[in-house]
Amino acid sequence: MDIILIAAITIDGYIARRSDEVITWSKDLKLFKKQTMGYPVIMGSNTEKTLAVELDGREKIIVHRNDKPEKILGELNTEKCFLIGGGMTYAKFAPFLTHMYITPHPIVLGKGIQLFSNLIEELPLKFLRKITVNKTDGIFQFQYKVIR
Repeated sequence: MDIILIAAITIDGYIARRSDEVITWSKDLKLFKKQTMGYPVIMGSNTEKTLAVELDGREKIIVHRNDKPEKILGELNTEKCFLIGGGMTYAKFAPFLTHMYITPHPIVLGKGIQLFSNLIEELPLKFLRKITVNKTDGIFQFQYKVIR
């Protein structure tokens, strides 16, 4: 099964200012919907609270602090699933990732919630492709395979 981290980040590596922020600066929502439609999306409880719209057509799996990634992933019967946030959830599932889809946005927050909170080991990546989201604004999604 492909386990794909998908995230819009700022140039300085943040996914949000605060854990309760509803993100309004992301410009890749159409691509996000197209890529995740029909697949389970895994998120932390804080991320669920900040969703601006309901994620119709996708099974939502909400992760809590004591949940075990192995158990959650083991219960899925799908060819792929997406991790959609936040930083603690990304870090918790990091050892299981097969791919990362990252969309940097031309914003510098200076502080906030990092892509990975408490990441403990390096993740070697192999670049796969670049997808144009908005060429005028310089927004592209970079897709990587996690090398194990």
